[in-house]
Amino acid sequence: MVDRGAPISKVAAFLALAVLTACSQQAPKPQAAHPTPRSLSGAIGAAAYEIDVPAGWNGTLFLYSHGYVAPGASNGAQAAPVDFARNWLLVHHYAAAGSSYSSTGWALEDAFQDQMALLEYFGSHVGKPKRVIAWGASLGGIITAGLVQLHPDRFAAAMPLCGVLAGGIATWNAELDSAYAFKTLLAPASSLQLTHITDADANRQLASQIFDAAAASVQGRARLALVGALIDLPGWFDPRLAEPAATDYAAQATAQMQWESRVDFNFAFGYRKELEQRAGGNPSWNAGVNYMTLLAQSPSAAEVQALYQQAGLDLQGDLRRLNAGANIKPDAAAAAYLERNISFSGNLTVPVLAMHTTGDGLVIPSNESAYASMVAQAGTSDMLRQVFVHRAGHCAFTPGETVAALEVLLHRLDTGRWDTASLTPAALNAAAEAQGASANEFFGLTFTPSFIDYAAAPHPRPHPKGASIPN
Repeated sequence: MVDRGAPISKVAAFLALAVLTACSQQAPKPQAAHPTPRSLSGAIGAAAYEIDVPAGWNGTLFLYSHGYVAPGASNGAQAAPVDFARNWLLVHHYAAAGSSYSSTGWALEDAFQDQMALLEYFGSHVGKPKRVIAWGASLGGIITAGLVQLHPDRFAAAMPLCGVLAGGIATWNAELDSAYAFKTLLAPASSLQLTHITDADANRQLASQIFDAAAASVQGRARLALVGALIDLPGWFDPRLAEPAATDYAAQATAQMQWESRVDFNFAFGYRKELEQRAGGNPSWNAGVNYMTLLAQSPSAAEVQALYQQAGLDLQGDLRRLNAGANIKPDAAAAAYLERNISFSGNLTVPVLAMHTTGDGLVIPSNESAYASMVAQAGTSDMLRQVFVHRAGHCAFTPGETVAALEVLLHRLDTGRWDTASLTPAALNAAAEAQGASANEFFGLTFTPSFIDYAAAPHPRPHPKGASIPN
């Protein structure tokens, strides 16, 4: 059980590790040998690849894009999120392939090139696919959506899982909002760097020290709740526990603090350095942002108001303080780089089925509302369907839930239309249950399939392709 009275528990540390690895590139759990007579592996340039082709291949290839790999971490190829999904594909005569990408971190530019190079390699060494389905998780979700935007003629469909579908600029702007509020309200005189980070490890360590000091007081915890609310962090961290009640603000704040300290702060105060090096400067801004408006539209607004009142703090005063200092502007070339890698136009030419958990604090569920809004503005909403699993965690889907969604997408391709009945939570849960008990486990835990009707909140900082960038 989570110790709700402690800022960080052993369970929280375990779950944070799960969050960071669940949809990053990782070696799937060893299982039975793949039911395929042909497995290929090697490298194309600096990018490793993995290909599995079943006996009686039906001509469909699933091209998998893995998630974020921390800068400099081990980076191997992955053809599916887990072995169960890969074996399901092979048993049903689908081929699977995936690239490691030739770099780590915010590797989108390399990933686009490396995945297309792997597709060409597959065509020349295995056979030209009749159709290719792009799919991927977390960072792989934004890569998946980017592939079908950049190369719509090469793909038949896409399935981004827990994807960063608001796009790069929106995502890193939201991270900046959270980091800015954290420093401004809790350590304004500190040397904590929000942009142009020079030493990622030292910066992240300083953020941890500031967090620990804040978490020790009721006033600090109220302000940490505001920090979390501005980026729409969910008040649910442990998927083994029920979601905290709507008015259990203390439990919600504890969960948000765990997301902040164990997950999001790694990106805001550490991994941003790698992004800035890649982009050639700071691509993010908060100039002109109204933090009163951001809080007002946050699902956690009532929580923050209650906790501020309990702490005897002036919420409006803190928000005015944030607005007064919001003057960070981007480096133009860096912002242009992040726009290319990538912001979305919403102009879909192939079917896309997206899936997200409702309690995701790394890639917030409102990524889905941002993407749906862009697609609606482009007039292509009939191409998009989005489904949600009611569970805490980033990419915390069971293999059975993933396969249930895959079956819906394949039916859409085979028939040319979405089957509305199969997209209902009841039908999806039944389809996931039908995969068997072992298919509804992850990290050694068994879960009941939990698809749900859900409307994601508006994204705090949406940025469609071509939207204005401050000078």
